[in-house]
Amino acid sequence: MRRLLVKSSAGDYRMIVGRGAWQALRRLRGYTSSFVLTEASLWERWGRRFARESGRGRVQPILVPSGETSKSLARAGNVAAELLERGADRRSLLVALGGGVVGDLGGFVASTYMRGIDYVQAPTTVLAQVDSALGGKTAVNIRGMKNLLGTFCAPRLVVSDPAVLASLSPRAFQSGLYEAVKHAILSGPGLFGWIENRIPGLKPGHTKILETLVARAAQVKVDVVSRDEKEAGLRRILNLGHTYGHALEEATGYRRFLHGEAVAWGMLMVTRLAELANLLDPAVGKRIASLVSAVGPLPRIRDLGEDKVLGLLPRDKKAVGGRIHWVLPEGIGKVRVTPDVPQAAVAQAFREIQRGVVNV
Repeated sequence: MRRLLVKSSAGDYRMIVGRGAWQALRRLRGYTSSFVLTEASLWERWGRRFARESGRGRVQPILVPSGETSKSLARAGNVAAELLERGADRRSLLVALGGGVVGDLGGFVASTYMRGIDYVQAPTTVLAQVDSALGGKTAVNIRGMKNLLGTFCAPRLVVSDPAVLASLSPRAFQSGLYEAVKHAILSGPGLFGWIENRIPGLKPGHTKILETLVARAAQVKVDVVSRDEKEAGLRRILNLGHTYGHALEEATGYRRFLHGEAVAWGMLMVTRLAELANLLDPAVGKRIASLVSAVGPLPRIRDLGEDKVLGLLPRDKKAVGGRIHWVLPEGIGKVRVTPDVPQAAVAQAFREIQRGVVNV
């Protein structure tokens, strides 16, 4: 079992990683009731074990459909109404048992229900365990704009059991690994080389090695958000690959890509963009692209209209005054955040990756 400490202005909290991590919920006392926000398939597979290990007594599940459409203001209102109907008060606890969608939605509801109740993140995907469950960002989507309405609200606890990753589909598992690669690029040669050497062993059900992966990749985000909780500066580096990635998601109506897949394409594009800007040695760029590709195949992008995708870039909520703050790799373990990137280079990087001009 591994324990990571996350610094937060609202109170520090811990992330527990390892088999049996849900048992840490037994230490949370003083709540009048406990509710679990989750999906039907997850509750059917893991509900009994979660109730037994968490020791929360009579846990009441609130079920939402799987997929990005659940991250809506309407769904948040429905969840809040169900909490009210079931008697949730200001001393109730909400546990978000699921992937990034459930975690974002659960955190948003908890941060606003009766002006705020405590919540716990119990992530069930690789992506959520290494990234989205940490840092206190909560959000819902508005009119196709991802995470447009949200809050910063730190959880009481994050409990990540790698055993639950065994229920992921190969595609969902692979999608999360791309986020781990992103953290390795940010971290440096140690984690990057560790993943390079262990790609064949990173499989659902390989609990021990996954515990190490989750803990090491999550530590990268813990270090960043503990220093910059509300994205005043440093936290922007976590958006590596996300500007292009969010545009790809929006251009396809959130139906073609899993989030990690879109970010993977985004990482390939910003790696090429960094090369075009003479910020990155092409040999290092090749190594980054090779690791992204080693994780697995990605959905097609050749049919996407260049004008449509590039036109969506300034709509990213992290753009300021229409200027995009690009996160560009300068090496393994070093990135630069800059708005000074020529539009021609942005377009060229997209075209070259889209058309396979660059061998990745």
